[in-house]
Amino acid sequence: MRKLLVLALVGLVAQLIDGSLGMAYGLTSSTLLLVAGVAPAAASASVHLAEIGTTLAAGVAHWRFGNVDWRVVTRIALPGAIGAFAGATVLSSISTEAAAPWMAGILFTLGAYLLIRFARPLRTDRVGGRLRGRFLGPLGLVAGFVDATGGGGWGPVATPALLVSGRMEPRKVIGSVDTAEFVVAGAASIGFLIGLGTEGFLLPTVAALLIGGLIAAPLAAWLVRIVPAQLLGAAVGGVIVLTNARTLMRSAELDGSARPALYALLAAGWLAALVFAVRALRRARRARADSATATPAAAAGMPAEASDVASAGEVPADLATTGTPTPR
Repeated sequence: MRKLLVLALVGLVAQLIDGSLGMAYGLTSSTLLLVAGVAPAAASASVHLAEIGTTLAAGVAHWRFGNVDWRVVTRIALPGAIGAFAGATVLSSISTEAAAPWMAGILFTLGAYLLIRFARPLRTDRVGGRLRGRFLGPLGLVAGFVDATGGGGWGPVATPALLVSGRMEPRKVIGSVDTAEFVVAGAASIGFLIGLGTEGFLLPTVAALLIGGLIAAPLAAWLVRIVPAQLLGAAVGGVIVLTNARTLMRSAELDGSARPALYALLAAGWLAALVFAVRALRRARRARADSATATPAAAAGMPAEASDVASAGEVPADLATTGTPTPR
């Protein structure tokens, strides 16, 4: 019972992160299951089965908050489902001994990518135009395959790619990716069911993760508007890197003296990424503040300096929250 309560709490936290950041439910949950000794294929299968319910709830919540671009969802979900089904089939055919370092390597790489991606500002200066199907299709295919084989990866691959395009509001990127993941999770679950059978799913684990995720989904759709994604992404990336480094070190048969040094190096990199993320967040806020104070001055024909003096001590309304920056 204690283990199930812990898993439910993990599902809740993972969904809060995923709904606020557009990624990391599968990464967080799969990493925990691997650390607990669950076979890689069973871990990924169980997480994806739970995600059918959590992504449905998240999609409905994001839709109600106006965070979904249905054109993007329809063009990325089907290729993602194809990739996820293929990935589940591949992972189901690999032995546990071979799959453990493979899956840990994928999760470690994705965690490192999160650290690098969110340690620097996201480009949002290319607003305009529409995302084309020839971009969304391959993106969904790759993200779906990585998601199934790594136990997570749909969000870490799809969300940053859409964010850096600069053609969607960050909240709509997150909402659309979360909504499309419902189809991806369903296709992956079918692939695991064919490859592993019903015994490949840990139903008590699925139920615990699902309950926690369902509780968190509506709150996460609201938090996407106020949570600082820059800092959250770097924090989650560091946790994923450190936890999966343990499996990789064990597979490489590193001796006891080398492990502490590598852990210290990874921790230092995590700390540096957090520092850079905080700096990037502050720069983004200052840029929005400068833009907010300069615009009224230009409209009234006043010098920018006069406007700065007039608005000294005031905080623009859009800075009252700490969510992802709105594209300019």
